[in-house]
Amino acid sequence: MKPLRASLLLCLLLASAVRSWALVDPAEVGMDAAKLRDIQPQMQKLVDEHKIAGAVTLVARKGQIVSVQAAGFANLKKQTPMRDDNLFWIASMTKPITALAVMMLQDEGKLSIDDPVEKHLPEFKGQMLVSETSAEKTVLVKPARVITIKDLLMHMSGLVSKSPLDKDALDQLTLREAVLTYALSPLQFAPGSKWSYCNPGITTLGRIVEVVSGTPYATFMDKRLFKPLGMKDTTFWPNGAQLKRLATAYKNTADDKGLEPVTITYLTEPYSNRKRMPLPAGGLFSTVGDLAKLYLMLLAGGEIDGRRYISADALKLMTTNHSGDLKMGFSDGMGMGLGFHIVREPTGVTAMLSPGTYGHGGAYGTQGWIDPQREMIYIMLIQRSGLKNGDQSEMRRVFQETAAAAVK
Repeated sequence: MKPLRASLLLCLLLASAVRSWALVDPAEVGMDAAKLRDIQPQMQKLVDEHKIAGAVTLVARKGQIVSVQAAGFANLKKQTPMRDDNLFWIASMTKPITALAVMMLQDEGKLSIDDPVEKHLPEFKGQMLVSETSAEKTVLVKPARVITIKDLLMHMSGLVSKSPLDKDALDQLTLREAVLTYALSPLQFAPGSKWSYCNPGITTLGRIVEVVSGTPYATFMDKRLFKPLGMKDTTFWPNGAQLKRLATAYKNTADDKGLEPVTITYLTEPYSNRKRMPLPAGGLFSTVGDLAKLYLMLLAGGEIDGRRYISADALKLMTTNHSGDLKMGFSDGMGMGLGFHIVREPTGVTAMLSPGTYGHGGAYGTQGWIDPQREMIYIMLIQRSGLKNGDQSEMRRVFQETAAAAVK
């Protein structure tokens, strides 16, 4: 036990040493400091049980960061302690950031979410709908209506769930070429008729961003969001220095008694290769500190440090449930906004959150949620492959329950 205790102490010391932000006294924003300190040992327990290798968590309230804690290891083999500046692949947490870019362009009058996709991407004209399929034949018909930008934002477009050239070939395609493969594929259901999680739909939004703005998608994101917000470690292509801080991804071993490293889904190494397409549906790497800057801006209504990024009206559209009582998302009681999942009826893993809380998870268990009613931000970064459902993970529940319990 002594080596383990020494490693845990080193984790805490390193986390304190690299922190680049000032934490406020939790009491100033109505939170209990002692209860917040429970987060680290709760996450460490998950490390000790071999459920995760390590984690970095952040809690903010009323525009102030009150807790940043690291637990476990960034690399088990090297016994590298997790630090709060470690880099993570945030996967589908990229989706609402892409959606944010779309809404910024709507603010500028360059597009409307009600626009047909074909208005901006002519390759979608004449797209057909699969009405019948069997081993012998596939019947295509003209859909009752074409897909809109709003359909893409809500995962209700009917686009194929995977490209015909999915995975390996995607690394060889440009964003324009990848989206062309979606346009040439028939719709799988009538636009607007149901919810079906769709990576190609969000990737198509990235292509719309670059066509409408006249700027490459990744350049737009960098110039309009990441650099102004000071998100210096948020990128599709981490450089050499950043890769040294990249937390290793793990999955369960075959005997379920430990963890073994895995590569990142959809992204081939070297991750710094800028010839690889910037994947709007899930290609970003980031840190807990960078994500906090973005989420604090959103919690503040779209404006921070004297700069407005998105109008209050556009942000309200993004974070309002547009799906009624239709079943959405990967947890019970969820609705769908524009790029964001919305907590409609708190239950289970969302029971401690307020109605109207919005956010998104990532493939390897990362989570980021904003609770406007309680003015709370919850960010948890882990790199755990093979979770049955990251949005309903034990890790997310433990973190959120512990953090929420600290509210006085």
